Amino acid sequence: MKAVFKKSTLQGTVKAPPSKSMAHRLIIAAALSSGVTKIDGVEYSEDIKATLDCAEALGARADRGEGCVVIDGGSFLSEVKGPLMCRESGSTLRFFIPLAMLTGKAVTFLGSGRLMARPLGVYDKLVHESGGEFSLGDGTLTVSGTLSGGTYEIDGSVSSQFITGLLFALCRLGGGEIRVIPPFESRPYVIMTADALRHLGAEIKIEGNTILVGSGVTGGRRELSVEGDWSNAAFLDAFNLLGGSVDVTGLDPESRQGDRAYRDYFGMIDSGTPTIDITDTPDLAPILFALAAAKNGAVFNGTRRLAAKESDRAAVMAHELSKFGARVTVGENTVTVHGGGLCAPEVPIEKHGDHRVVMAACTLLTVTGGEIFGCEDVKKSFPSYFETIKKLGADFELVSEERNDG
Repeated sequence: MKAVFKKSTLQGTVKAPPSKSMAHRLIIAAALSSGVTKIDGVEYSEDIKATLDCAEALGARADRGEGCVVIDGGSFLSEVKGPLMCRESGSTLRFFIPLAMLTGKAVTFLGSGRLMARPLGVYDKLVHESGGEFSLGDGTLTVSGTLSGGTYEIDGSVSSQFITGLLFALCRLGGGEIRVIPPFESRPYVIMTADALRHLGAEIKIEGNTILVGSGVTGGRRELSVEGDWSNAAFLDAFNLLGGSVDVTGLDPESRQGDRAYRDYFGMIDSGTPTIDITDTPDLAPILFALAAAKNGAVFNGTRRLAAKESDRAAVMAHELSKFGARVTVGENTVTVHGGGLCAPEVPIEKHGDHRVVMAACTLLTVTGGEIFGCEDVKKSFPSYFETIKKLGADFELVSEERNDG
């Protein structure tokens, strides 16, 4: 679908969507439990559907209701019901690889888009050290091998998702230790994983770069709730820097989510030309780049890992912001966005298969007007995005794409 925007100013009150990151973690933690867990506040984005599908493929039961899911983990990891369909979810793939190794069978993962091209070397090394096989194909990955409790060293500079995946496995094994080889990037996400597992009874300590698992999750019947998502809330709160008046509710100010730092970053962008380190908050990059272009510019450090996201986010945002008249300089681990005003794009904005690029571009299109292809990509993380901004007053029309290639 294509969205055709007219200039508009957004205002109103909106509840933040539930946290995709925490929903992933609670679902898997519940599957690891031998009991039944009801999780409220679940939005069925494509990524969350992928995690539920994979949990079911490994034996868990997931009864999906409206806004909630009931997980029965009594048979989790006892069987493998065909390949694990990860869609484009990097979290799902990386979280489930160590768990698949606990089944004692060869497990095949299927992915779409850039998923299998994203870094997996940390697990390749882990699997081979365990005597297993790690075989990448065209959109597929087959893993075999075994894991046992003990001490593991893992590179912390690529993605915290590898640490989370191993943490899940050690909880199932009843204990162990992870020594993170620094830098320990995106640490807040690992803290969220530990919190999710503690909700299900696990004993976990994080001391510096060492994670100690004293015991795994326990059984019983529980009811949990997914907190509001600071990551996606940023794309709603951003309208306030562009003349809007949007009140985003449903966010926990004491949340462990690292992306709650966006409010500090927004203040810095709104008041000057700051230098901001996004090493621990890479998912905020597209909206931060967009706002910096609309305001006075900014320098962003810690951008190296953006190349391994759903798109090469630094390069892609530089290209698309140029259509708004903004100049962006991309370095090895830094991005400089030059402010100075925006103009309406003369050609449509492209999606690049990246939900956050789509939402960041739409934010600016409410100021300038213009068109963007690939609106359906927001289903990956925020399926109600266009409905939400429409209620806030965004003036746009969704139409079928018609491309003229020449």
